[in-house]
Amino acid sequence: MISITVNGQQVQIESSMSVQQMLDTVDVPPNYLAVEINANVVPREQYASTMVRDNDEIELVTLVGGG
Repeated sequence: MISITVNGQQVQIESSMSVQQMLDTVDVPPNYLAVEINANVVPREQYASTMVRDNDEIELVTLVGGG
């Protein structure tokens, strides 16, 4: 098991995985989503190749429109 922080909450996951695999395990809408790992924004086209590792701090931000 490895430990990561997602939006300020400590989370345990079985092993290192891609951002895409992590997003498949959490309940967030895939559209209008920004992912940041250790203060670095991960472009959507890199979700499958960017790995989440032990002690990473991840921020998942959904964009909401309004007026």
